[in-house]
Amino acid sequence: MADSLALCVDTSDAVPTLPPACYGDSDVYGAEQAALFRSGWVGVGRSDRWSEVGDYSAMDLGGVPVVVVRDDDGRLRAYANSCSHRSTQIMLGSGNCQRMRCRFHFWTYDLGGRLIGAPSMGRTAGFDKAEHGLPEFALAEQAGFVFVSLEAEPPPINTWLGDFADIHAPWPVEAMVTARRREFSVDCNWKAFAEVFNEYYHLPYVHPTSIDGTYNEPDEPESVTGAFATHFGTTEGTGGLLDGTQEHMLPVIGELSGRLRSGVRYSWLFPNTVVALGSDAMWMYEIYPDGPDRCRCAQVVCFPQSTIDLDGFDVKSEAYYGRFDMALSEDIPMLEQQHAGMRSPFARQGRFSYLEPSVASFARWYAERLLG
Repeated sequence: MADSLALCVDTSDAVPTLPPACYGDSDVYGAEQAALFRSGWVGVGRSDRWSEVGDYSAMDLGGVPVVVVRDDDGRLRAYANSCSHRSTQIMLGSGNCQRMRCRFHFWTYDLGGRLIGAPSMGRTAGFDKAEHGLPEFALAEQAGFVFVSLEAEPPPINTWLGDFADIHAPWPVEAMVTARRREFSVDCNWKAFAEVFNEYYHLPYVHPTSIDGTYNEPDEPESVTGAFATHFGTTEGTGGLLDGTQEHMLPVIGELSGRLRSGVRYSWLFPNTVVALGSDAMWMYEIYPDGPDRCRCAQVVCFPQSTIDLDGFDVKSEAYYGRFDMALSEDIPMLEQQHAGMRSPFARQGRFSYLEPSVASFARWYAERLLG
């Protein structure tokens, strides 16, 4: 495995695809959970996922139960989602709360992670609630995205993201507002789901009558610093709509000029956040591993507030949601078919097309992380 991964670190055009074992082997899955999800920064969504005080989401990052919550001061916080008593998960799902309470023995924590209630502990010698708060993890917000790190001393978020902000500066990324968030699961490895979002190669074969006609040949990919990959390409109309529904196009984002007014920038924030910035909208997927053979995903669609405020937005936005759902309905069966092939003992490393540069960039980054 190490020798096969080492081939992926090659900086020439000869870099191969990741070894098939990376998409189904349980030992590799455990290694990447440690190297990719319990080290560095992991995207967990947009800041407005938690718009009000007390909004929370429970999640699994690298096999670690985590809860993200907006505290009483309006600050987003991330805590270990394991009770300090006997480690029961405290919060499930998502919602809004005033306090975080473990259902097992009713140990209760405030939104600052402090233990404020511990019934029947008065006879326990030396027990001090102040010593039993929830461990807190690093959390950073950049350009409207939220990142969590389980490292004790993670790298500075600006170093991790490199020149992401500069490359995406033409779009008002931070100000984009979430209009839809849809969660679902797919029976494929998490990496494969992220990869299909970031390559043009499959468009004429998987999406011949839905979105292929919209996309022109992509530009050459940029050379970037930071844990991400990106490329831009022009479109006929907007990439946010099906080929046959372009009449529903919403206004072009006012800050954009030139070629950016008719194109899409696709970016992959390693390891698990993929983002498309179009001329009129932003759509993205959060991708969370659920074992080597399954992933949990969230589709997020954002628009400028000025677009959301327009008369007729509710009707036109449905055409956008229909496009994203149609593309998913075509991608998912192919991803499941690909995953079945990856499980074969005769599967082997392949070669990348010029239409898959971001996938090749991820393969290099992934291999470097796992090889240490």
